[in-house]
Amino acid sequence: MEIKKNIPNNTITRKLVDLDKETGNVYESINIIARRANQIATELKNELNRKLADFSSPSDNTMEETFENREQIEISRYYERLPKPTIIATEEFLDHELVYKEGKDDTFKEI
Repeated sequence: MEIKKNIPNNTITRKLVDLDKETGNVYESINIIARRANQIATELKNELNRKLADFSSPSDNTMEETFENREQIEISRYYERLPKPTIIATEEFLDHELVYKEGKDDTFKEI
């Protein structure tokens, strides 16, 4: 997953007025952001699991002593330092990069 470089790692206080500009409803905007954050979290988790799967051995026993792999630690640290999915989704929403489907009439809106 490609993550933009200008996304902050820490939280930022947002004005509710900024969030409801596109949809006209704060709760709808939060719902869109939450759903996108879930998608991002799932993508990141799958990507991390795919990368860490290279380090697991087929004869993995829990009784055996585990050894530290420097590359595996670096991969884990990289994912720990990434901004949280909620922050990424909020930035995407505010930058008008999301397309969402609106309720009953199944029309797509690009924000």
